Amino acid sequence: MPTSQEKTSKVKNRSPLSSRITPYLFLSPWMIGLVVFSIGPILLSLYFSFTNFDLLQPPNWIGMQNYKNIFTNDQLFYTSLVVTFSYILMAVPIRLIVALAIAMLLNRNIKGIGIYRAVYYIPSLIGSSVAVAYLWQQIFGPGGLFEKVLSLLGLPASPWIDEPGTALFTLSLLSAWAFGSSMLIFLAGLKGIPESLYEAAEIDGATKWKRFVHVTIPMLSPVVFFNVIMSIITAFTQFTQGYIITDGGPINATLFYALYLYNQFTYFKMGYASALAWILLVILGAFTSIIFFTSKKWVYYES
Repeated sequence: MPTSQEKTSKVKNRSPLSSRITPYLFLSPWMIGLVVFSIGPILLSLYFSFTNFDLLQPPNWIGMQNYKNIFTNDQLFYTSLVVTFSYILMAVPIRLIVALAIAMLLNRNIKGIGIYRAVYYIPSLIGSSVAVAYLWQQIFGPGGLFEKVLSLLGLPASPWIDEPGTALFTLSLLSAWAFGSSMLIFLAGLKGIPESLYEAAEIDGATKWKRFVHVTIPMLSPVVFFNVIMSIITAFTQFTQGYIITDGGPINATLFYALYLYNQFTYFKMGYASALAWILLVILGAFTSIIFFTSKKWVYYES
């Protein structure tokens, strides 16, 4: 006489084909969107990068000519790389330091701490939006608030975003505005550090600074690792600030790579812009690989 398990297996084997494809039907909208709006355009841009395409005429295959022109004849390509790398060296540390500092302040069991966390997260909801970019322009632009404060203090007053030496640094300061996401990730990491480690360090006579250096940072290193990668990717694709506030000026001092790539689209150089996009992908992949490779020496996993 068949057991209940054998009966169940027979019922499963007799299930109609429709029940087997039902999950794929539910997944189909997402799969279609992935192919049509992600994979398709990615592969199409790879093809366009080997063509001369201006939207007005059919793509003309030119092989590696776009890449050759970029590396041999395009000085602005190298300028945009220098600007972007400089921005990363300034903006990423500023954002991570501010995010970690705020996270440590909010990592306390006090009344109403949830309200403070929500308030500090609000700026990240608008992040580097157009509205924030215009606000920054009003503060650091000609006749802005910052210039007026310098005048009141008797200091040399000049609009920082109009000076080649300070424009990029001014935009780097704006990166600290959207620290909310990094702050929440740091806060989650701080919550995961066992309190016993701090108690043991305190018994051994470690000061607050030593507990931070020898307990907090090592235990938080996986979170730092994640935030560094995400912040670098965000900085590499920075566009809104350079476009709205300075339009790449003055004298190309804020010509971000993404802004330079966008300019090629406005010139109807679709093939050239696609080649620049794929170069950016390779650069991001190289940076991410280097960080992953070096993480073995500075990222600590408790397991």
